[in-house]
Amino acid sequence: DLCEDPHLFVNGISSHDLHQGTLGNCWFVAACSCLALRKSLWQQVIPDFEEQEWDPKNPEKYAGIFRFRFWCFGEWTEVVVDDQLPTMNGELIYCRSNVKNEFWSALLEKAYAKLAGSYEALDRGSAADAIVDFTGAVAESIDLVQGKYGETISEQMKLFEDLLKVHKRGGLISCYVAASSGSANEVETEMGLVVGHAYSVTAIRKLRLGERLVFSFKAEKLFMIRLRNPWGKREWNGAWSDNSEEWKKVSNSERKSLGLTLENDGEFWMTFEDWCKNFTDVDICRIVNTSYFSIHKTWEKKMMRGAWAKNSEPLLNRSGGCFDNRETFLQNPQYIFDVKKTEDKVLVSLQQEDRRKYKKEGKGDSIPIGFEIFKVEDNRSYRLHKLTVQERVATSLYINTRTVFLRRILKQGRYILIPTTYLPGITTRFILRLFTDVPSKLRELEADKPKMTCWSLLCGYPRRVTQIKIHSAEGLRKQDRSGG
Repeated sequence: DLCEDPHLFVNGISSHDLHQGTLGNCWFVAACSCLALRKSLWQQVIPDFEEQEWDPKNPEKYAGIFRFRFWCFGEWTEVVVDDQLPTMNGELIYCRSNVKNEFWSALLEKAYAKLAGSYEALDRGSAADAIVDFTGAVAESIDLVQGKYGETISEQMKLFEDLLKVHKRGGLISCYVAASSGSANEVETEMGLVVGHAYSVTAIRKLRLGERLVFSFKAEKLFMIRLRNPWGKREWNGAWSDNSEEWKKVSNSERKSLGLTLENDGEFWMTFEDWCKNFTDVDICRIVNTSYFSIHKTWEKKMMRGAWAKNSEPLLNRSGGCFDNRETFLQNPQYIFDVKKTEDKVLVSLQQEDRRKYKKEGKGDSIPIGFEIFKVEDNRSYRLHKLTVQERVATSLYINTRTVFLRRILKQGRYILIPTTYLPGITTRFILRLFTDVPSKLRELEADKPKMTCWSLLCGYPRRVTQIKIHSAEGLRKQDRSGG
């Protein structure tokens, strides 16, 4: 026994509860820190937590097992583990709590390792992937360097407002400093940040300084972000770090409302501008609202399951590679959907099968994937075999991550979305999620051409397609003022 009075939780759950162990899974600990911020979310992952808790008054009720739930490839999956945890010299080897007799984080990690196949499979990973597995959220990754967010104030402000909205609406955010080519991970920068290390975003705020009156126009406005290092130590040492001079501008009550602590606990504030300049990547996990009983925007969701599968027959092959492979590109799965409004913001999430279970075979890395969107004829109902008048309106990044995400505003009309692997001939499963303002009628196109009918036998089957684009018309029966 590790202690005499073990508990699942001690005084609730907090992002300060966790510390990384010997495993290189700071990304998992960062995801857990994010999860701990949202009670409604962690209660999905740890169901009936009060019933699973150790009760010293009724020890006979303790079963020695714990239940956890994960959103696994589009479905909620229950994982059961016992209370045996890996130790060395009487100490937990992996994730552990600040409080010696609290074990929710260690047991959650064990359940997640079971889902992935082993603890070893958790060595290196993505905080965004773990958050999606905890919540079913939609993950978006942004390269802060490529987007030049550290250089352009206008882009910084757009991103700040976006992250603030995500955070207010229950989304979870993590970030990291990527190692440059040839550089080592886990190295501390001059500013106290750890390279290759995932940090959880625990707060985003706007502050006014310089005047006591809230509505004073002379007040200096600051855009701030609070982060947490899963190690529970090593903090940012630049402007607005725990002991910096800048905090003297802030009243004690404001410091208290911000939750400022002057301890080396791994949590710290920094300006959003400094954050954009010092971090390289951010993972945004949106909890997309699909409830009709909400004051916030409600999205229409459609999810499809599919697979890239090889076949020597071109009409049956479904692994044609990206758009660069012109001869085989249209042999991929094709999905059709409609935009009913004049314009509609569309969110697309393409997620491939989790490959961590293949890690022992040396095939645990994600495959580079992406997708293309084409605007097609309004009456199209069969697969594309040749691109003629169809307009290529959107292309995602092609990257070897589990999930690829795209946001676009599309005009009214019919569209075909083609998910692909980067190279042809690659096989794996995927799920496609589409979020729109009004129902999109997303469905897979399976038929290549119209079916043969009795009429086809009499008159022959069509062998040529003629496309006619009508620019205007006059004198039509029931024509309205707009010509419709």
